[in-house]
Amino acid sequence: MTRIALALMWLLRWLPLPVLAVFGRAFGRLLHAFGRHRRQVTLTNLALCFPQLSEAERSALAKRHFEVFGRGFLERGLLWWASPSRIRRLVKIEGLERLAALQDQPVILLVPHFVGLDMGWTRLSLERDMVSIYANQKNLLFNAALYRGRLRFGGSELFSRQEGTRRAIKAMKAGRPFYYLPDMDYGERDTIFVPFFGVPAATITGLSRLARMAGATVLPVITRMTNTGYVVEIGAPWADYPGASIEANYPGVGIEADTRRMNAFIEAEIIKMPEQYFWLHKRFKTRPPGTNKLY
Repeated sequence: MTRIALALMWLLRWLPLPVLAVFGRAFGRLLHAFGRHRRQVTLTNLALCFPQLSEAERSALAKRHFEVFGRGFLERGLLWWASPSRIRRLVKIEGLERLAALQDQPVILLVPHFVGLDMGWTRLSLERDMVSIYANQKNLLFNAALYRGRLRFGGSELFSRQEGTRRAIKAMKAGRPFYYLPDMDYGERDTIFVPFFGVPAATITGLSRLARMAGATVLPVITRMTNTGYVVEIGAPWADYPGASIEANYPGVGIEADTRRMNAFIEAEIIKMPEQYFWLHKRFKTRPPGTNKLY
């Protein structure tokens, strides 16, 4: 089945983007109709994060999310097999000068989990060699395709989450921007509970710790899906990040404030395009002691 799916993605990438987008949205509607478990996860997340919306409004938002997710999934075929010139036409970059100004300096690109994040990685890898950490997929064939596709261009490097961050930090210190995705629930290790849309969420503190360890500048990177392609927006460097500890004897205080700041930033970006955030993920799977499971 996976081989058939990959062959279909290879064929579909020849289509003009507006036509491919129609297939992608239709695929997303099928996932919404038949993927009961992930549909329920999405609705639970939306209920937690947007309690002010009615049930009908959250249901409509969930459907839109599945549509853009389906579109983003099929359009990965462009990243894996389309020509560099076509990728450059379809994926625009705004703010590249901000990254260029930090040439050869340690840089962390803060990349929240929007559906276009792979588009952002591939497009930026046409400009700079980068480094990132990835999670192995259960499907070995799809995992191999994903890995090869992400390393098509230049000399970028990918390290598995099981390897830790040491090699990624070394590459970052050598001048390769670190494409960092810290906004998922990775369990209890190296996490603290900080609010995400007002709900305590197990959040890794890596952005603050890595920035402190490497003396790195943080640049936010948001990739937006549009009707005509994608736009990679590189934001301004974060000032006063990582923040100073309030007291020398309590260094964790500064890290908690930094992590809260990261979540608040991601929330603000989600509000701009809520359907494009990765709501299928069990963001609140890890719970504070004594609280009930949400999924």
